[in-house]
Amino acid sequence: MTSFAIKHATSLDIPLIISIQERTWQPTYGEILNPEQISYMFDKIYSTQALEQQMDEGQRFFILTSSGEPLGFAAVKDEGDLVFKLHKIYVLPSAQGSGAGRHLLDEAETYVRSTGGQKLVLNVNRYNKARSFYEKMGYKVIREEDIPIGPYWMNDYVLEKELC
Repeated sequence: MTSFAIKHATSLDIPLIISIQERTWQPTYGEILNPEQISYMFDKIYSTQALEQQMDEGQRFFILTSSGEPLGFAAVKDEGDLVFKLHKIYVLPSAQGSGAGRHLLDEAETYVRSTGGQKLVLNVNRYNKARSFYEKMGYKVIREEDIPIGPYWMNDYVLEKELC
């Protein structure tokens, strides 16, 4: 059985977050989004400056490791009214199916509960296979949402889970 550890990330961990994202996005979105959209979103969301701003604006990042090897990360933010949003969760393709994603999501939920949050919401692309993972973890689809990102659109489901 794999043993996992969680590290609360700081701005010093941004290069590691970018590295995990670079190795995760193509396998995750390569069949869903065109290469230009992936590149645009990478620059918009995962540049050093964008990640610093997200941290400054309250996103709390967690890095998942096993035997000191980084396997994934997640980011949550307090949206008010006891609701938090899971903005990001990515696990390296080589670690998927190992329980890494479950451990990382459990940690995000534990953090939300520890700060008084009662609900966690997230978006998942309507064509992303991860939807079934979230549903197995107790999340329910509450609506569809189309989000403009520059000249592109993200066609998502919004899912939520009551944590109290």
